[in-house]
Amino acid sequence: MTAHPSKILAEFAATLRFEDIPEAVVRRAEDLLLDWFGSALAGKGARPVQAIEAFARLMGPARGAAEVLVSRRMTTPLFAAMVNAASSHFAEQDDVHNGSVFHPATVVFPPALAVAQSLGRSGRELLTAAVAGYEVGIRVGEFLGRSHYKIFHTTGTAGTVAAAAAAGRLLNLPPAAMLDAFGSAGTQAAGLWEFLRDAADSKQLHTAHAAGAGLTAAYLAQAGFTGARHILEGPQGLAAGMSQDADAARLTERLGERWALAETSFKYHASCRHTHPAADALLRVIETHDLAPERIARITARVHQGALDVLGSVTDPQTVHQAKFSMGTVLGLVALFRRAGMHEFEAHFRAPAVAALRDKVHMVLDQEVDAAYPRRWIGKVTVETSDGRVLHGRVDEPKGDPGNTLSRAELEQKALRLAEFSGAADAPEMRRAFDILWRMASLERVGRLLGPEQ
Repeated sequence: MTAHPSKILAEFAATLRFEDIPEAVVRRAEDLLLDWFGSALAGKGARPVQAIEAFARLMGPARGAAEVLVSRRMTTPLFAAMVNAASSHFAEQDDVHNGSVFHPATVVFPPALAVAQSLGRSGRELLTAAVAGYEVGIRVGEFLGRSHYKIFHTTGTAGTVAAAAAAGRLLNLPPAAMLDAFGSAGTQAAGLWEFLRDAADSKQLHTAHAAGAGLTAAYLAQAGFTGARHILEGPQGLAAGMSQDADAARLTERLGERWALAETSFKYHASCRHTHPAADALLRVIETHDLAPERIARITARVHQGALDVLGSVTDPQTVHQAKFSMGTVLGLVALFRRAGMHEFEAHFRAPAVAALRDKVHMVLDQEVDAAYPRRWIGKVTVETSDGRVLHGRVDEPKGDPGNTLSRAELEQKALRLAEFSGAADAPEMRRAFDILWRMASLERVGRLLGPEQ
């Protein structure tokens, strides 16, 4: 444990150079950027995203240098970051870091892209800022611990500091100013899980606010606005108010040696990540035994406590988004269609066959799974059949984890499906955007990713 971890983390973010980042981490950052782009487009037409976009149109100028992806209009970095952050967290397909239980892309890339476009920064500068945001945000999430996540949506809280790191790096903040930005970001950190009980729209507000507040904190710091210097570990800082098991050593341990960005997972199913291990385990049972859904009598998902905390309140989902936090619905879709994608949720989440399977699903705490969490998300299910069999399924690395990752071709196909689903872009437009994104490290200036609104 260091005497001033907030300062050390700020110094790292402020001084990180592209040349410091291993090539494999840069390539992974490119993968994560393309994956985020697909998720951002998937939010087009979603009511919560439309509400935040309408607010941005009302508050912000009609012209600017930063791109709102779902509407293809240009505005200020603040409002572009807010809308892109909201839209990229709607489909539940954006990336996740297991150990911090944190979705980095949705709060890091929106402010990074907006500031880079506004200031005419290079692709290397954008990628460097993104790496800084990932490294900071993941470590803040790990620092705040499991007790924090039980009540707070870590992507909204740690994400505010991550956004400040990314925006601050593009603004070339010196270390002292970066620390001020962290202080101003941390004092605005917010996001509570209570919204799930009412199927409220808060999740998109969490990411919009985190991206906007972090960007604001960075610009204010550039202007000399000061922030708390011990915002993370101080006696009245984030951990004091939001955690019972915070460990300040996690903020700086192996900083610059362990690249947490490379540990980030892609999401294969269009649902809360807590459902993915069990979904993959059930899919393995179904495929191994060619199990028809009508043969399933009971499914027991053996989960970690975090899954019970987040998913346990959703018993009868009323909206598509709430259904993505229903273990029963997700496993019902997997049993019926062998996938739980955007189309399956939209068309079938309230179908009688899905509801019947949903009621056969039960979650129980599994000590092995819980002990491994959050570093590893093990999937275990027990399936009882109508003919008396008891079948067991297990996965140690769900699809999308670093050891079971998606290839670049699979990432492109995922992004194409998301854009097609929302109608945000056609295949030729997506292919042109892919070409830009894969060449990001060589771009002298970050420009628009999509053409003007038609």
